[in-house]
Amino acid sequence: MIKPIFRAATALALLAVTSWAAAGAPADKATTDKLRAALTNPAMGMEIATVETSVIPGLYEVQFTNGPVVYSTANGEHFIVGDVFAVNAQGYTNLTEQRRDTERLEKLAKVDEKDMIIFSPEGETRGHITVFTDVSCFYCQKLHKEVPELNKRGVEVRYLAYPRSGTNSPAYRQLATAWCAADKQDALTRLKNQQPVPENVCADNPVTAQYQLGQQMGVRGTPALITEKGTMIPGYQSADDLIVSMGLE
Repeated sequence: MIKPIFRAATALALLAVTSWAAAGAPADKATTDKLRAALTNPAMGMEIATVETSVIPGLYEVQFTNGPVVYSTANGEHFIVGDVFAVNAQGYTNLTEQRRDTERLEKLAKVDEKDMIIFSPEGETRGHITVFTDVSCFYCQKLHKEVPELNKRGVEVRYLAYPRSGTNSPAYRQLATAWCAADKQDALTRLKNQQPVPENVCADNPVTAQYQLGQQMGVRGTPALITEKGTMIPGYQSADDLIVSMGLE
């Protein structure tokens, strides 16, 4: 069964190449209404945000609010969950991931920089990364030790909070303490160095909102790094590797 399935997937990908230019347009009202009626499921919290044409003829790209993108038939009786790839001379291109990149940038653009904890270079800023972080995870602590080197090389590091254990956890209170501190950079650094910082959870801290944002963007662990192009890098990378990933070498 593997070969037929692979051939079918390849055929869909080849169709994607020829249909790419027509993709991304809003579906007509009749199709949109039909798919909303068929796929909306309030009991499961599944509400449709957008319906657009897809790169695969006969399928529509349906974005659920705070949920996945699926590819549905016009009547909504069947849908596919997964990524669409295009086949070209260079290999395979993940078109669905490219869409996610764009959506990540759109969501991050709505976050006020004053709600981030930012470590900026003293000289020219050549680029930036946005990092969803916890203070207790080993690789978050390890990445934080790379921040001076990243700053030295012109990379700004923008932190957003992501308590892995949720918003009713010690991690939440620690992150809130950093975000509520008068000197946020110092508090975050001390917490990541496992140094004591008096707990201070202010009422207007953005940790819950940032945690929810991370979930919407597909963050499942920390650190989760987002480049200026919207690409998500799950997990730790050294300063040297990040410079390469960002195309700044």
